[in-house]
Amino acid sequence: MATLVSCSGPVWTESDFGDYRLVNNSDVVTLGYSPDSGVEILTDDRYGFKDLNQNGTLDPYEDWRLPAEERARDLATRMSIEQIAGLMLYSGHQAIPAGSGGFGGPSTYDGKAYPESGAEPWELTDQQKTFLTEDNLRHVLITSVESPEVAARWNNAMQALTEGLGLGIPSNTSSDPRHGSDSYAEYNAGAGGDISMWPGALGIAATFDPELMRRFGEIASQEYRALGITTALSPQIDLASEPRWSRFDGTMGEDPQLAADMARAYVDGFQYSESSQVVEDGWGYQSVNAMVKHWPGGGAQEGGRDAHYAFGSYAVFPGDNLEDHLKPFVDGAFDLEGETGSASAVMPYYTISLNQDTVYNENVGNAYSKYIITDLLRERYNFDGVVCTDWLVTADAQGIDIFSGKPWGVEDLSVAERHYKAIKAGVDQFGGNNEMGPVLEAYEMGVEEFGEERMRDRFEQSAVRLLKNIFRTGLFENPYVDVEHTAKTVGSPEFMKEGYRAQLRSVVMLKNESGALPLEEKLKVFIPRRFIPAGTDWFGNTIEERWEDPISHDIVGEYYEVVETAKEADFALVPIESPDGGDGYSSEDAEEGGNGYVPVSLQYEDYTATHAREQSISGGSVFEDFTNRSYKGKTVSTRNSYDLQMVRETREQMGEKPVIVTIKVANPPVLDELEPEASAILVHSGVQSQALMEIISGSYEPSGLLPFQMPANMQTVEEQYEDVPHDMEAFIDGAGNAYDFGFGLDWEGVIQDERVERYVSR
Repeated sequence: MATLVSCSGPVWTESDFGDYRLVNNSDVVTLGYSPDSGVEILTDDRYGFKDLNQNGTLDPYEDWRLPAEERARDLATRMSIEQIAGLMLYSGHQAIPAGSGGFGGPSTYDGKAYPESGAEPWELTDQQKTFLTEDNLRHVLITSVESPEVAARWNNAMQALTEGLGLGIPSNTSSDPRHGSDSYAEYNAGAGGDISMWPGALGIAATFDPELMRRFGEIASQEYRALGITTALSPQIDLASEPRWSRFDGTMGEDPQLAADMARAYVDGFQYSESSQVVEDGWGYQSVNAMVKHWPGGGAQEGGRDAHYAFGSYAVFPGDNLEDHLKPFVDGAFDLEGETGSASAVMPYYTISLNQDTVYNENVGNAYSKYIITDLLRERYNFDGVVCTDWLVTADAQGIDIFSGKPWGVEDLSVAERHYKAIKAGVDQFGGNNEMGPVLEAYEMGVEEFGEERMRDRFEQSAVRLLKNIFRTGLFENPYVDVEHTAKTVGSPEFMKEGYRAQLRSVVMLKNESGALPLEEKLKVFIPRRFIPAGTDWFGNTIEERWEDPISHDIVGEYYEVVETAKEADFALVPIESPDGGDGYSSEDAEEGGNGYVPVSLQYEDYTATHAREQSISGGSVFEDFTNRSYKGKTVSTRNSYDLQMVRETREQMGEKPVIVTIKVANPPVLDELEPEASAILVHSGVQSQALMEIISGSYEPSGLLPFQMPANMQTVEEQYEDVPHDMEAFIDGAGNAYDFGFGLDWEGVIQDERVERYVSR
């Protein structure tokens, strides 16, 4: 590393790191720039500043001594409409290195697929270069990465490119959640790379400890920044009032107060910067923008159907209870304890929040609703951060059950008209759109309707909001990351330990008949194999039938002797998952003359919906000629029904010997079929196998509490209101324990502590 000292007088020094250089302003501010970008260093009052627009003059937006708001406003006035339009884009999902398809679409390197290209894994794809240079895009969503080091190098290559373009605006990279114990990202896109492993948000909620959530945010933000990520497309703080919803496990539970406290802690943790790292008002070089989702809450999906598909396009409010769904936002994410004050960005959900617009009486997707975005979010709750649509909300839908665009309620508008309507509703940014063309068309529509001055002002308003989030995280000063620091930080032993301890705390013990747990080590254990039936995943990809070991025998073998038969064993361990009851739509039913709508089941055995609504609350789609989406009387089979069979067969084989059941919970299961067969039941939302073994062996005492109700039966599921929490009859086990919100066992029995007093007994 060479050190270059500037000319006589200035107090800054410059260090060469090869791909980029660092300018140290006498330990006040460190600047980073690429020697290939054309950017040079200006001196003012003996300090160094980046000449980002390469005009030889220190402009206000280049002056790190000024507030972010002032710098953003100055820069917005200098931007062309084309540049602002690019700023309003958020890319499709990008893998590093990129495959030939996937979320981000086809990707090439000099016209060739990655394996044949000879490209380094951190090089930019042809498509990335195009949307960065030609479409002026500056917000990029990444998914899987080959390694932290590759992610760091890719970030530096991208920043070097954008730094030399136009006004030198750096790129703002983002990520869906990537800290799960199974490298989980949204819908298993895959985070990839070594990173600390934590329980999902629902698991941390099960600790009933907001301080643990805050600590997760502090650690995760450090790892994000080391990867070059400055925006988290999280937390998901939809109130989980509908137990069948497929995104239930991404929430923080069904209790408004617990969810609000967890949301506040999460955002405080992510947006926090230590004093030595602060740029202004708590923001700084450790900060990660939190984009909370999904305003105004997507947890009230009718029948549990999800709005990624047209068959799930409506959220319903039979209990007239929108207010509870707003609490995690307005009482949590918008009301922080830290200096940053509020989450910096919000993502509306795809859903049509049925009949909630009391001003304009529109039933359109939330991103298109002026009432939802302007009247409610901006005016009633004074939110002035970025509003970014969910991904592909402006693209065309291809069918009732095809994963494609999601323009619910505005299917008859053109793509450009959808952009214009969303802008008028108050949206600043478009998720999953790499092309500025439709935004420019929307601008011209606005000029025709309101005049150029007003539309220019409207675009600058969004530009200022977007730019502030880039300025406050210090990207204009130094967007580059040190690869060695990245390697040491991401997935560091200290962070791994803290994540693992959180996993232990997230496990909930529901049953412990006759003190079946803990079990002393060195006993013999039988683990039945688990059957995975053929099927399709969320995106329609084929899943082949297979048998698998449901837990690592090597890990279990560190505690117990794994044997081949139940006869040899002292106890059995049966890891299963909560019932996979489908998504609520059947193309086969539609082809046979039905309406296509079927129940979403939370039980393992076949389920017939005798207590469902005769007439659905919601309905209506350009792909259908009817509005009643009722599925009353229809029967569905649960995809993983073998899980129940496995438990029953194991109980039969084991006789009176203990059968320990662990359940990975995506949705609250109906346990009346299973509970009598189990000696002990542990539930979790995604932890490493070792964490379960630590509890089973007694090395760690369970302490988790249910952040949701477990229903007694499917009748109570059908009769509950989708928008109302805590309105089901809870399951009661053979010991008389109700599996209700806040329930959990430790070795002594039912947990009664300050957490229960605060959130359950209030």
